[in-house]
Amino acid sequence: MKNLIASLSLLLLFSVTGFSQNIAYSEKYRPQFHFSPPAHWMNDPNGMVYYKGEYHLFYQYYPDSTVWGPMHWGHAISKDLVHWQHLPIALYPDSLGYIFSGSVVVDKNNTTGFKKGTESPLVAIYTYHNMAGEKSGRSDFQTQGIAYSLDKGRTWKKYANNPVIKNPGLKDFRDPKVMWHEASKHWILTMAAGNEIRFYRSTDLKNWELSGTFGKEEGSHGGVWECPDLFEIKTGSGAETKWILLVSIGSGAPNGGSGTQYFVGNFDGKTFANHNSKQTMLWLDYGTDNYAGVTWSNAPDNRRLFLGWMSNWQYAQTVPTKTWRSAMTLPRELSLRKSSQGYLLRTTPAKEIETLRVSGSNTNFISGKEFNFSLAELQLQYDLGKSGSDDFGIELLNNKNESLRIGFNKQKNAFYIDRTTFLNKSFSKEFSALHIAPRSVDTKKLTMHLFIDHSSVELLADDGTVVMTDIFFPSENFNKVRTFEKNGTSVLQNGKLTELRSIW
Repeated sequence: MKNLIASLSLLLLFSVTGFSQNIAYSEKYRPQFHFSPPAHWMNDPNGMVYYKGEYHLFYQYYPDSTVWGPMHWGHAISKDLVHWQHLPIALYPDSLGYIFSGSVVVDKNNTTGFKKGTESPLVAIYTYHNMAGEKSGRSDFQTQGIAYSLDKGRTWKKYANNPVIKNPGLKDFRDPKVMWHEASKHWILTMAAGNEIRFYRSTDLKNWELSGTFGKEEGSHGGVWECPDLFEIKTGSGAETKWILLVSIGSGAPNGGSGTQYFVGNFDGKTFANHNSKQTMLWLDYGTDNYAGVTWSNAPDNRRLFLGWMSNWQYAQTVPTKTWRSAMTLPRELSLRKSSQGYLLRTTPAKEIETLRVSGSNTNFISGKEFNFSLAELQLQYDLGKSGSDDFGIELLNNKNESLRIGFNKQKNAFYIDRTTFLNKSFSKEFSALHIAPRSVDTKKLTMHLFIDHSSVELLADDGTVVMTDIFFPSENFNKVRTFEKNGTSVLQNGKLTELRSIW
């Protein structure tokens, strides 16, 4: 009955308010070109899969409050990665537990035997979290279950013999990410198990065997490992192929709280081997607001498309939004770049974002001038070989004299986002901070590509080899932007400001 009431409430919200996109999506702080839920709490992206022209986004969702609670899978679809259609909740908690994070695959060869009509089964693999078991002190309260859809993801049926992977006695045993490994003709399930990753194999998505482990002594262990993703990727030139393992950690990221690290190596069909030293730490994003991100399964043209939760567990439940909490990052495309420091992931905005550019709005962004904006994309190129400022960048401002600086410091050889000047930061003692990202390449040309929404900035620097994502909550929207230079003159070579339109 409670689930029925929740569903009817959401349907009422959709119908009576039109899902009042013109009203609800004009709320204070509401993102205008990032995905956010109609209302209530959202965290990790789940089950991202492409099937027959639709990108599916499922997500951790609590339909009864704006703080974390019994987890469901919310659901939305898009034909262009930019505009989203909200669909009814896909998966509800049941007697086995809450529905935690997981993934979805297209079972095109019907290995499960679920197929009955013309559509390939979409199979969801997710973690059950049994709250009663956790409260009673048991260590096996997380298990893995599956569900399937035969109507392009619109309705789902849970497998009668769940769970398909029982817990071996580990407190943290969750977040399965599944892919088909063509070389071994097996489904591969990558999941977090405490302070390591476990790999399982199956031929039918129902019966699984443990094939390997990775990571007890590798990378960062500032927090529990979560939300892994394993995929093969080519270098930018296409000459080499490597395997990437993404691993999120709940705390201990470079600038505090939660974040996502990655490993570059090889996968032999059973387990992962890291090509770097055990102590090497590579970070997907140095900002504090990109967590639990994974990539789309079955994306067309072999694109490796990524999306993350745009918040941080330090303050996610206390940010000053009212009817909704949390948004997702922009969709991003990942590739691999070989540098003097080894292999680095390169992050670029998904090309579909270009459709949001307002025609004729391109403005030459020059030093010493202030520009008005609402939603903006900024592309900047600097010449470090030119004598000039040793600390430079851009500053966002509003009519209340609040500001946010995104810059580069030559002496530290690092990018930064300075979130210390806000009036509206009382909701968290960790929020007000200077976030730093070390430069990863050694070139005289420095680039900064920025996307500025009502409550977030995403910086893709040095051709996407350094990324920072931060959210912010000024007392009123930033509406002006200008350059700044400390201790010298401008080294800005070229700049372009482009207005973006809302997706709602």
